[in-house]
Amino acid sequence: MNRPESRFITPTSEQTAAVDAAIKTRHSLRAFLPTPVPRQTIEDILEVASWAPSGTNTQPWQVHVLTGAALKRISGRIQAAYLDAEQNAAHKEEYAYYPTEWRSPYIDRRRKVGWDLYGLLGIAKTDKARMQHQHGRNFIFFDAPVGLMFTIDRVMQQGSWLDYGMFLQNIMVAARARGLHTCPQAAFTQFHRVIAEELQLSSEQMVVCGMSMGYADPDAVENSLVTERAPVAEFTRFLED
Repeated sequence: MNRPESRFITPTSEQTAAVDAAIKTRHSLRAFLPTPVPRQTIEDILEVASWAPSGTNTQPWQVHVLTGAALKRISGRIQAAYLDAEQNAAHKEEYAYYPTEWRSPYIDRRRKVGWDLYGLLGIAKTDKARMQHQHGRNFIFFDAPVGLMFTIDRVMQQGSWLDYGMFLQNIMVAARARGLHTCPQAAFTQFHRVIAEELQLSSEQMVVCGMSMGYADPDAVENSLVTERAPVAEFTRFLED
């Protein structure tokens, strides 16, 4: 129960440190152990995440939790479409996640994280087959035991997508607080028609993204990747006068 009076209590230094640690140790991991995640844990994470802010309390998020046979079935269908060149070409995203025109510093950051990951995995710039294989691991949720799919009603506009981002962040931070890791994945949006069929979505629902969730594989070299963050001074202006 979220008691109103608890909103005004100043957090202890330990509580502050715990929140900071959950945020700063959240990384997009790309290799998970098969260890099951209890359903109650997933429900607890989603309940906490549901306290994300949303304009006029619209709460635009809709979540589809995939485990077991359901997870394997949708992964298999998407993998097959991804690996078949003709099918792959027939699937297109419904919305542009990335810009159509890249410029610095965004393109520089994008390239760096890509080559840092491939460098850890020993994938050369000319090795297209291994690049395809690594990208394809998105569609098996990087072997995580839990896959999440997120959808939104098409009537909702840009503001609701901002709200959705805060909800997704809440899920990832709440997962870290419970010893779990995640990987948010826009890669799934290319195959929204397959997802819609598998989840039996109405035509009014749109796929936002997917997410892998589970316990990290500590021996997987790709999980040692830590992305850089720009210092506060680089993206902030303080206006006082």
